[in-house]
Amino acid sequence: MEQRRQNKTPGYILVLPSWVRYILCSFFLIHKKTKRKSIYLTFDDGPIPEVTPTVLKILRERNIKATFFCVGENIVKHRNVYDQVISEGHSVGSHTFHHLNGFKTNCKTYTNDAQKAAKLVSGNLFRPPYGRITFCQYLSLRPKFKIVLWSILSGDYLADFTSQDCINTVLLNIKKGDIIVFHDSIKAAPRMLEALPVVIDHLKEKGYHFETL
Repeated sequence: MEQRRQNKTPGYILVLPSWVRYILCSFFLIHKKTKRKSIYLTFDDGPIPEVTPTVLKILRERNIKATFFCVGENIVKHRNVYDQVISEGHSVGSHTFHHLNGFKTNCKTYTNDAQKAAKLVSGNLFRPPYGRITFCQYLSLRPKFKIVLWSILSGDYLADFTSQDCINTVLLNIKKGDIIVFHDSIKAAPRMLEALPVVIDHLKEKGYHFETL
C-alpha cells in the first residue's frame, strides 16, 4: 500500500491526533468505546439521486449499514432517495437544512436551520457541515442533539486527492471505534465511489464490524 499524503490540508485535519480526540470527546462524539472490532461508516451531504443510490448499492451488496447525515434541502427535493436510505435500514442524522458553515452564520440562524432539518429525520444525531460550529451554536443545540464529528475524514471531497489517497487515509489510520466520513455528493463521487468498496472489503477482511451510530 502506498504511503498516504500529508494528514493536514488547508482548514482540515483528516485524522484527529490523540490529544485532539481527548479534548473534543467531552463535547462531541468522535469515537466510540467498543469491545468489538467495530467501526462506524458515515456519509455527509446527501441524499441526491446522482450518487446516493450507488452508495446504497455498494453497501447492500456487502451487507453493510451506515449512518447518513442528510441536508434537509436535499431530503425535500429527493424524498424518494431519502426513503430508500431508511427502507434499507440505515441510520440518519441532520446536517442542517442549507449546509451552513457555522463560522459564517449567526447563532440564531444556524440553530433554526439545524432544527428545521432535524424535523425531517428520525433520531437526534447532528453533524455540523465542515465540522464548524461556534460555542453559542453548540450550547443551543447540545441539549437536543448528539453532535457527531469524526475520527477520520477520507478526503474524498479534495480535488487534489485520488481515490488511492482516500483509501490510504482510512486504512493506514483505522482503529476500532473510529467514525469514518465519506460524502455522497457530486463533488466527492469520482473518488468516493472508487475508494468505498475497496475500503469496506479490506476492513471486512481484517475482521472489522460495521455498525450505525
